[in-house]
Amino acid sequence: MLELTTPVQYVKGIGPKLAEILATKGIATVGDLLNYLPFRYEDRLNPRGIAELRAGEMATVIGEVRNSGLFRTRRMPIFQLTVGQGRSRLKCLWFNATYLQDKFKPGQLIALYGKVEQDSHSGELQIIQPQFEMLGDAEGNGADDKAATSLEVGRIVPIYESAGQGRVTARWFRRVIRTALDDLTPDLAETIPGAVRGRLALVSPREALWKVHWPEAGESFEDLQSSRTPAHIRLIFEELFFVELGLELKRRQQKAQTGIAFQLDDRVRQAIKKILPFHPTAAQKRVLKEIADDMQKPHPMRRLLQGDVGSGKTIIGFQAGIIAIENGYQVALMAPTEILAQQHYFSARRILENAGYRIVLLTGSLEADRKREIRRHIAQGNAQLVIGTHALLEERVEFAKPGLVIVDEQHRFGVLQRLKLMKKSGEGNDDKNPAEPDVLVMTATPIPRTLALTLYGDLDLSVLDELPPGRTPIVTRRITDDRSPEVWDFVRKQVAKGHQVYVVYPVIAENEETELKAAVKMCRELSGKVFADLKVGLLHGRLDAELKDQVMRMFQKGELQILVATTVIEVGVDVLNATVMVIEHAERFGLAQLHQLRGRIGRGAAKSYCILMTGGKVTEEGERRLDAMVRTNDGFQIAELDLELRGPGEFFGTRQAGMPSFRVANLIRDRQLLELAKREAAAVMEGPNSEITQVEISRALVALRMRWPRSYGLVEVG
Repeated sequence: MLELTTPVQYVKGIGPKLAEILATKGIATVGDLLNYLPFRYEDRLNPRGIAELRAGEMATVIGEVRNSGLFRTRRMPIFQLTVGQGRSRLKCLWFNATYLQDKFKPGQLIALYGKVEQDSHSGELQIIQPQFEMLGDAEGNGADDKAATSLEVGRIVPIYESAGQGRVTARWFRRVIRTALDDLTPDLAETIPGAVRGRLALVSPREALWKVHWPEAGESFEDLQSSRTPAHIRLIFEELFFVELGLELKRRQQKAQTGIAFQLDDRVRQAIKKILPFHPTAAQKRVLKEIADDMQKPHPMRRLLQGDVGSGKTIIGFQAGIIAIENGYQVALMAPTEILAQQHYFSARRILENAGYRIVLLTGSLEADRKREIRRHIAQGNAQLVIGTHALLEERVEFAKPGLVIVDEQHRFGVLQRLKLMKKSGEGNDDKNPAEPDVLVMTATPIPRTLALTLYGDLDLSVLDELPPGRTPIVTRRITDDRSPEVWDFVRKQVAKGHQVYVVYPVIAENEETELKAAVKMCRELSGKVFADLKVGLLHGRLDAELKDQVMRMFQKGELQILVATTVIEVGVDVLNATVMVIEHAERFGLAQLHQLRGRIGRGAAKSYCILMTGGKVTEEGERRLDAMVRTNDGFQIAELDLELRGPGEFFGTRQAGMPSFRVANLIRDRQLLELAKREAAAVMEGPNSEITQVEISRALVALRMRWPRSYGLVEVG
């Protein structure tokens, strides 16, 4: 009998060679194979007769190959296939499909799935680019073919993604998955506590695996296609439940660690008030209270501060830093880029130095002697606020008395880097059991709740959902680049009023393979022709750090009126006088990226404008991105749409940021199940009660360790 942990090569019909191919799909065990779910289903209970077909409908047709051939037009080769049922015939067409010309033989049984259309010339029905599967051999079916065909006709049939190799087709997956299910041990262990299963009416794991691959005739076809059958819900919930259980366990492990119980007396409160450059918003007061309450507790704070661009996260970070410094501890603030680290450094000096706090900046581009001197100040405790980039992670950097770690723009760091900074921060302590420093993670990237629950499920969440007073909403317009003279005329008028302008391009230099305008060339054109009488600067990622810094400072001081740039300005550059941003080829940028870029303007009280220029044809997805930008300034609305458009795997590089690789769950589709899984995981970890026993909790934790054998940075359950 097969177990879920049995290596997949021992399933009949696989073996070592095919196991290597399956490994590229993440399939190493029988459990992996059985969790390789169909991406759709076909209703072959009653396949449509060709004579019954109507234009405009999606249909599955099973028929015999009559003839096929390739014919060439002036534009492209077209492959045509004719299938028949008795006297009825149906034409199928594939464009640019020369690879199909030797695929079909007369007499073969074939299943086709696609949209039925009417040929505008002949009036006959046809299917363009149908999906297809061979169901039998023209020379007659062997025993294996008959067995396979019995799995494909007269039932709802699962359709799997092939593994990109000739033999490993959807049909092959059907056969080996059926074999694995037939040979699977009957006593699959139940790992979800009984009270949870009862509350949610979850089917058993064995029933779920069978029915998700081989639905019964009465199953709702709509529920199958939307992954909402009882079998799907069981498997999806189980996967999400164990992720949330791991996160809940980690939260509790963190709460059990020794932290620093910071004192928040009148002296500290006065120190915080003393540095405030403006009257705080209600949201800032609320969030600071959440952070201050955490910092007074005897276990380490682990909090995510999420706020849209311009909401005032940095001042909150400085206030939290003062609580630590006034208690005699050091603060580390890590930023992803030198430009952002330098900006934090200048802001900190402006706000904190007059109050007597000692601040240092440590980045990779500093000279060796200067680095050595700064490291010495840090190790001796002379530096109270240490601001830096990845340079803070170097082994030679040691803190005398670390109290608070602030990580800015978390998504730009791997989760493991955050953990490394937290762990190394205790190295300078002489105690045998040093207190863990508090950690405040800050991001201006609005994170949809579904992602926050999985990416940052080990952190408590604070949200700054209010902009400081005096900020006016940014006016966003889209325009085609053939109207660029109007745009440049508007830019000139804004500069005449004393304002500054960003002009952003998607690439640095020209590329023969694309027709995209490039920053370097356009800077020459704008400074030499369009704005020859104005001061135009250039900023991009290939400039050395010193030159980047020089250009940015010139722009901040108003010595440059127009800054031509790439997305290097996306994060954290504050120029209050910049009121216009022109983004060329805006359709080529991601939605979150467009929103981050737009956040560089509107920092002051003057009305600001973002102009999205498009060149050439815009895709349907591109249209949705641009429409969202014009419609709203709300970063959370934009983030939700961005998650829908790109999917969890691409949303701000979640693979690097620590997103688990889900086998059956989909964070967009399964949001409600994720919320449910979080609640149930928290209830289980409350400990034994009348509903859940210690045995069930132990069994669930063992399953968790088996399911996530290698930590992905958040679920650490060793």
